[in-house]
Amino acid sequence: MNQSRDQYGKQAIQLLLTNVSGGPMTVAAAQLASPLFQGDILWEPTGGSLELPPGQPKSLPARLPAPVCGRDQSTAHQATTQQPVAIVRYSEPGRAGLQDMAPVAVDPFGVLERNNTELCLAAEAAAVADIVLDGRLEIAPDSRTAVVRLVITPKEADGAGTDIRSMTIVSIDGTTLIAAPADEPWPRNVRIVQGAPRSELRLRIRPARCDPHAIAEDKVGTLLPLHVGVGEREGRLKIPAGTALRGEIYDFVTAACAPA
Repeated sequence: MNQSRDQYGKQAIQLLLTNVSGGPMTVAAAQLASPLFQGDILWEPTGGSLELPPGQPKSLPARLPAPVCGRDQSTAHQATTQQPVAIVRYSEPGRAGLQDMAPVAVDPFGVLERNNTELCLAAEAAAVADIVLDGRLEIAPDSRTAVVRLVITPKEADGAGTDIRSMTIVSIDGTTLIAAPADEPWPRNVRIVQGAPRSELRLRIRPARCDPHAIAEDKVGTLLPLHVGVGEREGRLKIPAGTALRGEIYDFVTAACAPA
């Protein structure tokens, strides 16, 4: 298992298959079961089956189901020492019909546990407030800095008001594309409470780097990382820029990096 840079924020991973049978085989489906998720992680071909030559690894993109969180999570994490259970449905020359096999499944990079942790944190944060990046980019007259707005809309508290939840944005990190100017750091320790009014954090940005390949090959530079604490959880929440804002950020960084 692995996860490419462009799959971050998309609740997707890669299932890596290698044919060690010594002969050709055709893969019709693959699934992975883990106690960290509520359902199986499935891959099915969109345009017919997948040819898997001997000795050649292939990556199969698969969506993650909802994570196991809350009370059930301690039990799920106790089982992370166990290998996930995989089933691959395949066919091979000389044998009629489809066969099932259960290959050894390993997660050397801890992809499943990391995604479970991030998704459960995101679910708890979403119960307190919706946090998004506004679609507008406000560029300074000199084109060297700009402002993005982090829009925070707290959820309504329950009618009894006995269980009002809160979270804290401990800090905000820069990305491979954008960073805070030295003279205008981004806010820290912002507390958000259910039932509070909508608010905005104005974040002035500058290019984090100007080497052309960093911009051309970027995959995660428009995912804004927030270090948050909510309930008993702490971790990083990644807020994606929408399509329009993402394009504006790329254009801004390119223009700001251009020679004067």
